Amino acid sequence: MPLSRVDEVFRALADPTRRAILRELRGGERTAGELARLFPVTKSTLSGHFAVLKAADLVWTEKRGTQVIYRLNTTVFQEVVADLLDLFGPAGEEGERGKTTG
Repeated sequence: MPLSRVDEVFRALADPTRRAILRELRGGERTAGELARLFPVTKSTLSGHFAVLKAADLVWTEKRGTQVIYRLNTTVFQEVVADLLDLFGPAGEEGERGKTTG
């Protein structure tokens, strides 16, 4: 069964290296090479991190010549926060509907 978007996001955020990559991207877009210089991991390991971040839609990529540019996708964070608020936030009409008394 495929993971939901929220599951993919939590899977991506579970790793400290991926969280550090996202923090770097808050400052603006970076090339894969720029990011690789910041993290002491092999290229294949970093590529795996990028794949998880892309699968969760947390980053956008753009090919410019021979370079791959990474950018943070903040819309996914907004959607996940909305989902979490829906799940854990104050009970409104939606939350009240499923309640039973007894």
